[in-house]
Amino acid sequence: MINLEAIERIFKVGDQQVHALDKVYLDVPAGEYLSIMGPSGSGKSTLLNIIGLLDRPTAGRYTLDNKDVTSLTDEEQARTRRETIGFVFQFFHLVPRLTAKQNIELPLVLAGLPQNERNARSERILKATGLSERAHHRPDQLSGGQRQRVAIARATIMEPKVLLADEPTGNLDRTSGGEVIEILERLNQRGITLIIVTHDPEIGGRAGRQIHMIDGRIDTDNSRTA
Repeated sequence: MINLEAIERIFKVGDQQVHALDKVYLDVPAGEYLSIMGPSGSGKSTLLNIIGLLDRPTAGRYTLDNKDVTSLTDEEQARTRRETIGFVFQFFHLVPRLTAKQNIELPLVLAGLPQNERNARSERILKATGLSERAHHRPDQLSGGQRQRVAIARATIMEPKVLLADEPTGNLDRTSGGEVIEILERLNQRGITLIIVTHDPEIGGRAGRQIHMIDGRIDTDNSRTA
């Protein structure tokens, strides 16, 4: 599903070059549940941004779903991202003036789907995430856990093949965080490739595969010793 070959990401800071990613090799089969861990500045989020086509590597080759996406145009990358990848972030990034249902339907609106199909899809996913009774509430009327569930619903309403979650429980209490992780894991059990970046070793340890990054490189990968 995901193949990274010798991926580098170099940033210029003044006169210095910083290797945020240093020749990273990574294969992620379809349907895998992978956690990415490591200290701050180790390259976790940079790697996730490359995988999610939010950033481009300085060097190397990235193949997604059997397609070389390294040299796609911005428009082609945006289309691939929209059709293949869902994102869940630590900060929910919901539109404050829209209801939960309207936030969830945003990707469908952008894709030009008719209202009847948008209604059918959003009602199904509201029920699946336990949000049916909060469908017409704005984000400021929802708890943190409910807002993250809205974000997950929005991220998956286009039925992506890959779901990327960057510290998805970082702003939640332990109970709400556990509920969010269980929703993500159920999506993985239905076949979505799930990649989670986390500082929490307990959350990271739930994944079937864990990699640990240091200084822009993959230091350990438990699939290599399984």
